[in-house]
Amino acid sequence: MASQRKPSIVFVHGLWADGSCFAKLIPTLQKEGHDVIASQHGLDSHAGDVTNVKRTIARVPAPVVLVGHSYGGSVITAAGTDPRVAALVYIAAFAPDSDETTQALQEKFPPTDIFSHIEVADGRVWLKPNGVLAFAGDLSEAEQKLVWATHAAPTADLFSQKVEGTAWKSKPSWYIVATKDRTIQPELERFVAKRMGATVFETASSHVPMLSQPEFVLDVIRKAAAAVAEKSER
Repeated sequence: MASQRKPSIVFVHGLWADGSCFAKLIPTLQKEGHDVIASQHGLDSHAGDVTNVKRTIARVPAPVVLVGHSYGGSVITAAGTDPRVAALVYIAAFAPDSDETTQALQEKFPPTDIFSHIEVADGRVWLKPNGVLAFAGDLSEAEQKLVWATHAAPTADLFSQKVEGTAWKSKPSWYIVATKDRTIQPELERFVAKRMGATVFETASSHVPMLSQPEFVLDVIRKAAAAVAEKSER
């Protein structure tokens, strides 16, 4: 009997990042037999980012485990309603409800350090060089410089935009809380994880555990993929 195809993995980045922020995860998952692709969306509009992620999902076989980091959690919350998506993994991520924007969700909690280290210019929100410490403080200095050099700035009103669809209400979810996060409040992360009924994992990480603790994140993705594979075999 032919072996069952492993679920595909689709990665969705957040602000001040692109698909390369998952570079420490992708090769391992590929070696383990998964089809893997990372969305490269422009952070120009929430609706546009969701549309691009759905296009990306179409490039790999179903079923798909959709993995979102930070604002990418808002994107997978909408894009994850796609019938090809079987599970959601949130990494230190937003997960708004049907009546919330990302901004409205964020305002339920005190602001984090990152807001002292950003600059709005030319209609985009840029990370100042010293902001990398609040964003990725547990990386080496060389990695922090790379994060800043490759950061992608979102349009200034991105968090105020809303897209229909709340996938976590109908799809199983896994959530990684970064307990030393200075970009999104860890209590916000715990709140949305509990609200969605996610399987929750906590780690003492900055906002970017996929870079600072890739093995931890890989293990969570493996658990989600195994659950999807088991369900597919029934």
